[in-house]
Amino acid sequence: MKRLALFDLDRTLIDLDTAFRRWAEEFVERRRLGPEGLAWLIAQDQDTHPHREVFFSKVRDCFALTEPVEELWSGYRQRMPHLVQCYPGVLAGIADLRSAGWLVGIVTNGMADNQLGKLRRTGLADAVDGYAVSGVEGIRKPESGLFEIAAQRCGARLAEGGWMVGDSLIADVGGGQAAGLRTIWIDRGTWPGHRHRADHVIADIGEAFVIMRDTR
Repeated sequence: MKRLALFDLDRTLIDLDTAFRRWAEEFVERRRLGPEGLAWLIAQDQDTHPHREVFFSKVRDCFALTEPVEELWSGYRQRMPHLVQCYPGVLAGIADLRSAGWLVGIVTNGMADNQLGKLRRTGLADAVDGYAVSGVEGIRKPESGLFEIAAQRCGARLAEGGWMVGDSLIADVGGGQAAGLRTIWIDRGTWPGHRHRADHVIADIGEAFVIMRDTR
């Protein structure tokens, strides 16, 4: 029986924070918002990683922009797939797992255009056995249904077990455990003081590949 490994996308396989800074720099330059504007945008994102609809509502109010929130958000979603990159070693790590007989999938929350664009532009769509995007399926992590869809597309069943790797204690760790999976939490310092029951805690995605490869 092949083993299953599911991964989150943003801040797990792809460096969304660096891509966001690139987007913010372009946004500020185009609108002449200055260094203070850039610092404000980055601080807003780093504080809570707010839902983008909420984020762009704040952006519109702060800078007295005339465009509707949906127009600002849509422009962001169109641009981000061109800015994101995988963390170093991600594509090689996935290839190694699959060569060792693992089934590898991606489970991600987000709007369909944005997330599918990221998957395709980074090469991840072709690098894995299957993926499930909440904006396509109409169901979000931590609900087990999204994990089940991804597992099925990989040719696996959640009842047979597997792993979930991600940076969110609620969506990835909690959701993965509720789906019957062992979990690896990537701690990026955004959940200080929160209790968790992750099987492993790591700081870098490369550690997750090592842990799973060494699992018997």
